[in-house]
Amino acid sequence: MNHNVIVLYNSKTGFTQTYAQLLAAELGCPVHPLKDAPSDLSQYRAVAFGSRLHAGMLDGWKKARKLLAQRGAKRLVLFATGAMPNEAEEQIEQVWAQNLTPEELKTVPHFYLQAGLRLEKLGFGDRAMLRVAAWAMGRKKDKSPEDQAFQDAISHSYDISDPKFIQPLASCLREMS
Repeated sequence: MNHNVIVLYNSKTGFTQTYAQLLAAELGCPVHPLKDAPSDLSQYRAVAFGSRLHAGMLDGWKKARKLLAQRGAKRLVLFATGAMPNEAEEQIEQVWAQNLTPEELKTVPHFYLQAGLRLEKLGFGDRAMLRVAAWAMGRKKDKSPEDQAFQDAISHSYDISDPKFIQPLASCLREMS
């Protein structure tokens, strides 16, 4: 087992957990939900932390940032899962710019892994917010193709995840260990 890397994650709908487990299996390293992270992370050369994107924010990142620093994480790699396809590069870069400091953008490797949407796993508030957004988009006159794609994407559950998306992340972590 690779004891140079550990994978930690937050998962609401299961996509992040699945990717975290695939990554850990690929690397032969331990994997834990963030809430069960070991008290001493200084023994690892790299810590990978993953979570979902929620309303443009990396869910739990502020809490994770503090916890990882307190527990001695040396090098950090981030991954985010979401409903956007990997090809939405401009939006993904905007998300990273919203979530990371300018210094983190330069020094913390970060990866986006397209996943999907599981409406049935979301809480009432999140489902209601998506329903209202889809309804509002449906009423919009002169919808662009992007508007229609957004409405379609938030109106139903779907899975666009693929194990192959972890490969660049796994390669980065191998180089660090």
